[in-house]
Amino acid sequence: MDDVHISAIAGGVGGARFLRGLLAHLAASPDPDRRSARVTAVVNTGDDTTMHGLRITPDLDTVMYTLGGAVHEEQGWGRRDESRVVSSELAAYGTGPDWFTLGDRDLGTHVFRTQLLREGLPLSAVVERLCQRWLPGGVPAGGLPGGPTVRLLPMSDDDVETHVHLTDGRTVHFQEWWVRLRASVPATGFSQVGVDAASPAPGVLEALRDADAVLLPPSNPVVSIGTVLGVPGVREALRDGGAPVVGVSPILGGKAVRGMADACLSAIGAETSALGVAGLHADLLDTWLVDDDADGALHGTSVPGAAPGRGRVLARPLLMSSPQAAADLAGAALDAALATGRRPRRSAA
Repeated sequence: MDDVHISAIAGGVGGARFLRGLLAHLAASPDPDRRSARVTAVVNTGDDTTMHGLRITPDLDTVMYTLGGAVHEEQGWGRRDESRVVSSELAAYGTGPDWFTLGDRDLGTHVFRTQLLREGLPLSAVVERLCQRWLPGGVPAGGLPGGPTVRLLPMSDDDVETHVHLTDGRTVHFQEWWVRLRASVPATGFSQVGVDAASPAPGVLEALRDADAVLLPPSNPVVSIGTVLGVPGVREALRDGGAPVVGVSPILGGKAVRGMADACLSAIGAETSALGVAGLHADLLDTWLVDDDADGALHGTSVPGAAPGRGRVLARPLLMSSPQAAADLAGAALDAALATGRRPRRSAA
């Protein structure tokens, strides 16, 4: 059997920790095909922004630092052992947003990224250059030769920015709503500026169509997973391609595990529940994982609106409370996908 190829759509802390758990599961597997698996992570770039003249890619950096062993574990984002001398100096000059603090180590990444972009490199090529440091050869730090490899792809080389429409009439960048306002001002909707005209980054559609399994980690369903699915061609690649799709609910017992996904769901009129999120992906799902404790009663049911014979609901432990718990969750999602097997591709109309 050939090595297993797994693709995932990810964004932020939940996606990063799930991917780290997936790589740990693969590395420890007794199955040689899993141990040598290839993982492709298609990462949300709709949170990207420009500050102090530097292009910031929060989700890509969170995934890269987490898999590269450099993330600030307590925060779940940013670099560990960080200092903020430059941000303090900028604040003293009264320039830039003081609510979005950039660490000195992190600034090195942003400066290098911006330099490469200004030289004309597309974002996908820039990510590849950055990963030469953090994920050399595609092998996570501490990985063994011959073990699982991971490749990070931005969802698009084109700029996409999420803007938030607030009940007080303002429209702000997602980062201002999320970081400065902490989603305290209710939103009435989101605009992913540029997404309709964006093209998938090189390799994205192939990774989603041709994988043995596609996993949707417990990332924000609206502004992470949802933004990636909004790139033309991505949703169709999942819906009509042959790869089985397994998603993991970010909502347990009607509450967001992390962050403020409930505020995002409310803004688009979706129910904050495991099935409410599943409904956003119903046309794609072969299997939807819910928490066995908080939502165990859903086990064995089907996602409303799923295609006939698809959308089964399985209850498993979902809390990634430890590295082993994250590995177990990722393994359960992969098991469900591989048990489904590849399906016939839908013919083009």
